Amino acid sequence: MDRPLHWYDTLTININWFAITARSQTLVPLVIPLLVQQFVGEAQKGSYVGMLRLWTLMAALLFQALMGLLSDHSIFRWGRRRPFILAGAAFEVIVLVAIGTTAGLSGMNGYWMLFALMMLSMLGSNTSHAATQALIPDLVPDRRKGFFSGVKAALEVPVPLIFVSFVISRQVAAGNLWAALITLCGVLIVCALISMFVPERPLTVKPPALDWKPFLRLAGMTGLFTVLILLAGLGVRTVIGLVSGLQNSTQLWLVGAAGLAAMALTVLAGVWASVRVSVGHEIKANPSFVWWVVNRLAFLVASTNLAGFMVYLLQEKFPELAGQKAAGPASTIIMFVGVFILVMALPGGWVADRLGKKLLSALSGLAVAAGALVVVAAPSMTLIYAGACIVGAGVGFFYSANWALGAEIVPQDQAGRYLGIQNLAGAGAGAVGAYIGGAIADNLSYVLLMTLYGLMALLSIFALIGIRKGD
Repeated sequence: MDRPLHWYDTLTININWFAITARSQTLVPLVIPLLVQQFVGEAQKGSYVGMLRLWTLMAALLFQALMGLLSDHSIFRWGRRRPFILAGAAFEVIVLVAIGTTAGLSGMNGYWMLFALMMLSMLGSNTSHAATQALIPDLVPDRRKGFFSGVKAALEVPVPLIFVSFVISRQVAAGNLWAALITLCGVLIVCALISMFVPERPLTVKPPALDWKPFLRLAGMTGLFTVLILLAGLGVRTVIGLVSGLQNSTQLWLVGAAGLAAMALTVLAGVWASVRVSVGHEIKANPSFVWWVVNRLAFLVASTNLAGFMVYLLQEKFPELAGQKAAGPASTIIMFVGVFILVMALPGGWVADRLGKKLLSALSGLAVAAGALVVVAAPSMTLIYAGACIVGAGVGFFYSANWALGAEIVPQDQAGRYLGIQNLAGAGAGAVGAYIGGAIADNLSYVLLMTLYGLMALLSIFALIGIRKGD
């Protein structure tokens, strides 16, 4: 840069996080479930949402890595990152308009059109995402990174969640999908344009040649993890077919046990396979890292997917919230979670330093499990909101304590290589929980599925036993 950073640069550098989260919190918990329900009907809506989540999340992981690699080496005259932010937002707006037209379709034609458009949406959003996340490392000096990251946290979590809850969700709940999508398009455009004022300059030195090996390694890991998720889902569907003639209570126990085992084994096998592909035999010197990723993935399977199926859970528990009427309450639940994540994440590092990072990670798992139990058992929306607050508090503490724990475990001279595996765990969490869980909910209940997510939060605690640091 040719000038120092000013106060308004905190906004220009971070404003696109508002757009990125507003997009995800509009599409994933609100628009996608309602459109899939319209296209495939009640009987299979969970399974088809799960399939869409699996493939789009795996695609997102690869798109983000690819666009990050390309922006690292870009030599555009108006900066490395800004062209990718603008291009990604413009492409995403086109895709969102196309998604709006799918509302007039029906049946599987509508579903597959939505599926294709969501894959394209992942390309646009992750083009912008990859560039945005590089701005603070690129432009902000170490002594000010904490402050800029704090502004990022506010714009990335609570502010867009509140906006979606009070504006976009009400448009969706009123049956006005086009208003919601146009509002979201406006957010994407405005945030991208503000990002163009980032004080970024082009590279003055030609970057080194592209090294495709890390990307190819990530692609191999992603493919292997996807195969494991597909096999686990097939196993659960087989069990569902075998027990279909038994009493309902017996089916609940057997399918619940099979689903929990499938999620847990996929987490273990997925992490082990990913580590072997990326790190190889070197991991024998650092087994704590494997158990940290297992803990993180199991926890995220629970916390990530609780929101994804919230519309369907509310429809099941409260018949008066049929169809789009569940969008408003579901968004309010997500808002409570987001606010409590922020409130608890801020003191989380301080608490972790005093209680121990492993202990606070364990308490986080207990909190999410307890909050999920309240949500599934609550007879009223008031108690569901209370459960959402408990979940948000657990997630907030987890983000602070668990990331600090990982910072102790990851070899400092190979942090990028090791944390790449953690990124796969983050994306894999949504895929594991949604793909395996969708069929369970369709054939039995969403209450059972949410209970399994709570149990996954509990199981995440046992992985902490294998970690030898962070006490």
